[in-house]
Amino acid sequence: VEMQKFALAIAATGLLLTAGCNGMSSTQQRTLSGGALGAGAGAAVGALTGGSAVGGALIGGAAGAAGGYLYDREKRRD
Repeated sequence: VEMQKFALAIAATGLLLTAGCNGMSSTQQRTLSGGALGAGAGAAVGALTGGSAVGGALIGGAAGAAGGYLYDREKRRD
């Protein structure tokens, strides 16, 4: 139950962070959004699998930020 609360807090924090993206470039928005979504997903997976929600959030956040950045670069090529 504690891990689920933590995962929910991470996800809510990510949503709040992405709400303030108005003055950012598309690259910054997509990198931040990817990081926030990755952190939330990583925390949830970590909590559900019995692992560390914090570790999952860190790994997921890094992977999500990288994915958001790469996605933006690919969109700019089109």
